[in-house]
This record gives sequence, structure tokens and C-alpha cells, in this order.
Amino acid sequence: MRQSDKQISRTFKVNGIVAEYNPFHNGHSYQLRDAKAQSGADYTIVAMSGNFMQRGTPALLDKYRRAEMALRNGADLVLELPTLYSASSAEYFATGAVTLLDKLGVVDFLCFGSECGDLHTLQQIADILLEEPEGYTALLQQYLRYGLSWPNARTSALVQFCPSLSESRDVLSRSNNILGIEYLKAIKRRKSAMKPVTTIRGSSDYHDRMMGMYQSSALALRQAVYDNNGEVKMLATQMPDTAFAVLNDALADRQPMQLNDFSALMHYKLLLEADKGYTGYLDVSDELSDRIRNHLYDFTNFRSFCDLLKTKNMTYSRISRCLMHILLDITVADMEQYRAANQIKYARVLGFRRDAEDLLGAIKENACIPLLTKLADAEQILDETGYALLKKELLRNAVYESTAAIKAGCPMVSEYRSPLVII
Repeated sequence: MRQSDKQISRTFKVNGIVAEYNPFHNGHSYQLRDAKAQSGADYTIVAMSGNFMQRGTPALLDKYRRAEMALRNGADLVLELPTLYSASSAEYFATGAVTLLDKLGVVDFLCFGSECGDLHTLQQIADILLEEPEGYTALLQQYLRYGLSWPNARTSALVQFCPSLSESRDVLSRSNNILGIEYLKAIKRRKSAMKPVTTIRGSSDYHDRMMGMYQSSALALRQAVYDNNGEVKMLATQMPDTAFAVLNDALADRQPMQLNDFSALMHYKLLLEADKGYTGYLDVSDELSDRIRNHLYDFTNFRSFCDLLKTKNMTYSRISRCLMHILLDITVADMEQYRAANQIKYARVLGFRRDAEDLLGAIKENACIPLLTKLADAEQILDETGYALLKKELLRNAVYESTAAIKAGCPMVSEYRSPLVII
């Protein structure tokens, strides 16, 4: 039985949002408000990446601090999206997040940002890419034979197959549009009852005034933190007061996490497994595996190694993500196992608002996966596959926490001793 087939006895509506909040800024606050205005929802559940991000980078701040930012600015419940999905390609990222939200049995609307803001166009593209009609696939193969890169071949094939998309050629060149299309594909693949809602991320002066930092990426905020050695006063106008306070307090305790903090671990793991190669890890092709092995002794740090390995057909982000898969032991076999087990086996709570008791009660009544609030209970309430996923997730988070603790010169805190964020 699909989760959407169940009878749900409740009187409120719920938004679901997938996010990284790395860090939370004014644009995220705008999206939360705009999504509620569009849907009329009473509650918002956020499926948030944990300590590792979709572009193959560590989070600036740990997941609990970022969950607190969200809960103080419009979210009612924050769940952790496992690293298997949060640090993977757009398709896997979207599939894991949509599955997590859908399995809760209470989410009415899936809300996401997009540069085009045109749900009809995004859905049109999603349908073609999901169904792969014969005419489209023939055109795609033709353009690939002509020597076009995969993204350019896909866009050309779409436009020729569906001429109404000719004025939307740039849709697939924008990251949030791509992710939105993957959300729509995942919704349709699951036959989910969740309805999509999109908030535009444009570049006009009007939207700059209306949406503040939603035009900019969290990347700009992170770079400002790195460039100023953790000094964040200049970001006060770019973030809600409560989010800025969390950021400021966090950076008073620890330095911001960066990719190069994992350089020594990364190089050791690559050296350790050089003889057998790296194709057993998710998304690592034979070509990339060979390039890694050929350049092992040119490694100086994580970032520069990504630059060294990138080619015309392999972007920096893809390489960083693949290297992170190697470091965190994210394998092809892992993904195949969890896809066979319907992707998500539990919903792990990072934090919630006290006034969201009705929401939590509805989830416990209607979800088809366990709601995990205490790690100590995990072995009793999770099935074998779910518990195996959780143990790997805890180890991956330990890599982050250990690295952060060493950088700060303080003891590492076990996740078993990390309390939920309750506002």
C-alpha cells in the first residue's frame, strides 16, 4: 500500500521542504513564508541534509545548529536526510528526500525554489525525462554522437522533441531548476499525493527587493565567513536575527568547517585503496578512478585535488562529491540495497517546536516508517536494513565531528549525547 493511500485523520495541512541551510539566510526565511502563503499550510517539515552537502562538501556548521536556525524561523520539525542521499547527485538527493517526506503520511505539499518559477514548464520537462519517450531518446543519442556534452545534448533533444520548450532552453542550466525537476520526477515515480509548490529564485531588482538574499546563494555567505576567518558581523543584514545569533555563537566555539579540513583523511583513504581502484564507490567511473590513481602523488589538499582532476566532462562539484563518497564509504552496493528496500527506513528527528505536538502525533499515527527521536531505541524499533543504514550514518557523522573537534582542540561529542533541538 502506498502511504498516500492511507486514510489520514487530521484537520491541518503540512508543507514539506528539502534544504541544506548551509547557513540559513533571509532567502530561506522568505521561502518558508511564501510556501505557506501559496499552500495555506499550518505546519512545515524540513528534510535537511546532515553534516555533508550535495556538492560533496562538509557543512559550515553541524546539523543541530542549522536545525535550530530553521526552527527559529518558520520550520516546525526538522528531520535528517541521510548522507547516502544528502551527498549524492541531484537524482538520488531528490529521491531520498521526497521518499522521506512522503513516508511520513502527513505532507500535503512539496515546496522548493526554482529560478524559472514556472511549475508547468518544470513538470513538462520532468515528464519527458522520466518517461524517456522513443523520439526523445533517439534525439539525445544523436546529439551525443555529434560530440555535445551530456547537459547540452539533453537540452537540444528536449527542445527539438518538444518545440514549446524552445523559449526555456536555459532551464536545465540552473541548479535549482534541475533539482526541482528531480523532485517532480520523484513525486511521479512514487505516485505520491504531495502537490508541488515552487518559489521563484530570480535576478530582477524587484525580486531582489522582495526576497533579499534569496537571490544569492548560501555559498556567498560561507565564503564571507571563510575569507574573514570566522568574523561574521557583515552577515547580520543577510540573515534573520535568530539565525545570525546561532551562527555567531557557534563560531565563537568552533571554527567553520571547510573541505580542506578533511585532506589528510582523504589522501590516506585514496592511498589505502589505490590497488583495487575506486569504482565500487557511488558515481565513480572507470575514467575518474584511473585519474585519481594516476595523480595520487600530486595530492596536496582536497580542493586542489578536485581542480586537478576536473575535465571538460567532469565538473569540480561532481569530483568533490565522488571523493566524498570514497572518504565516507558510500558505495554502489549501499545505494542498490536501499533502493531495493524502498529508499528510506526511518525518520530521524533533529529538532521540533513544542507547539507542533499535533503534527508529531499525526506522523506517529500515519507514517509507514519509525520516527526516531532517541538513538538508544534504534535497535529495537528499526528493521535490519534500517539499523545498518543508521550505523553507517553515525560513522559518517563521527568523521565530521572528529575532524571538527580536532580542529577546535577539544574532545569529540558522541551523537548519543547530542540532545534534540526543542524550541
